[in-house]
Amino acid sequence: MVTQVRPDQLQAWLDSVKGHGKPVVLDVREPSEWRTSSIKAEGFELITIPMGVIAPRLSEFDPSQPVACLCHHGGRSMQVASFLKSRGFRHVANIAGGINAWSIDLDPTVPRY
Repeated sequence: MVTQVRPDQLQAWLDSVKGHGKPVVLDVREPSEWRTSSIKAEGFELITIPMGVIAPRLSEFDPSQPVACLCHHGGRSMQVASFLKSRGFRHVANIAGGINAWSIDLDPTVPRY
């Protein structure tokens, strides 16, 4: 089962997994979406890889490293989080509501689209 965290709960999740390595927020949106709206990496490493190329780039990740997946509304990121979990990643979360919820719940300076 993949942990679901709202953007305003992410820091608590990051704190809970920090003993397993530097956490990553994996933004699986498309490059045009990143240019439209992005978040600041604070307390985590931000990696941007479109959903469609996660599988061939899986070897770039350490399965013991905590990963929270992010997309526009949470659907694509949930698919990627489930994929990572099925490949042996132990500490995986989906950022429920995606960057849209990030803007509403956490940082209104993040543009909504």
